[in-house]
This record gives sequence, structure tokens and C-alpha cells, in this order.
Amino acid sequence: MVLELEPSGSGCEIIIIKIKSMKKAEIHTPKGVMKVDFYTEDAPNTVANFIKLAESGYYDGLAFHRVIPNFVIQGGCPFSKDMSDRRVGTGGPGYSIDCELKGNNQYHDKGVLSMAHAGRNTGGSQFFICHSRDNTSHLDGNHTCFGKVYEGVEVIDDIRQGDKIEKIVVIEE
Repeated sequence: MVLELEPSGSGCEIIIIKIKSMKKAEIHTPKGVMKVDFYTEDAPNTVANFIKLAESGYYDGLAFHRVIPNFVIQGGCPFSKDMSDRRVGTGGPGYSIDCELKGNNQYHDKGVLSMAHAGRNTGGSQFFICHSRDNTSHLDGNHTCFGKVYEGVEVIDDIRQGDKIEKIVVIEE
């Protein structure tokens, strides 16, 4: 919870307290839970989109359809409920969001969540989580980083292609 204190401006000793809620998420998988902090200042629209989809249950039951060791695990394609569907990896929510590439946290390190896309400003629901910094620097400035796993980081390395996202729980603190 972040508190901002500011004088009321009336000359009295009254202080107005503003409470900014901070949202986090838990990505539940058969291999464990990954707890995520969001980059709300760097990527507010991407975070809002991810939260909206998560709270609607959009991600529930979707697979991590792309797993490349020492690179990324990727999920969020609606066709991945059935991994035999030839369209796996091509789906989205039916709309696109713009990339948000400015800010202090726009580098792809271990545990970073980033928006997958088929070209600038074409992201929607597919996201990836980085295994390490070793092979991801070329993604910086090209894909929107919007959060980072702060607990359950070891789960990233345990995920295999086809493992399901059981649910994503958004938590407000």
C-alpha cells in the first residue's frame, strides 16, 4: 500500500490521505504458483489489459504453448485449450493493444512478464515469461515488459510445453 500525504490547503492541520492500491497476481500452474508484481507505472495499459483478462477467467485452462529453454515460456493463446489445434499460437482476445516501451523496467530479465505480439502494437492476450537474461536482450524496446515474478521463480524452469495455466488470481493490496 502506498500512502501519499498532502496538506489540505485550508491552513488547518488537516491532512488528506490518498491510498493507492497495488495489484499483484498469482499464476497457478500444475508445477506451482508464480507470484507477480506489475509494472503499473511503465506499462499501465498492458497491466490493465492483463488484469481484465485474468479477472474474467480468460487465461484459465490455457496452455503454455511455446516453451524454449533458457529463453521463454509463452501462454495466453485461446486455441491452446486444445494443443492439437493447428491454430495454437495464433489467437488473441479479438483486439490489439499498443506497445508501451518507455520506462525504467523495459528490459527482459529472469522472471519478467512481457507481451507477445506479431509486430508492433499487435499484442492482446499472449504473454511470455523470461527464463534468463542470457538470450533476451534483443527483446528490449520491442516487447512491453509489464511485470516480474518475485516468488515461485523456480516454476518458470519447471514449465513444459502443454502445461496449463490453472487460473490467474489478481490480488489488491
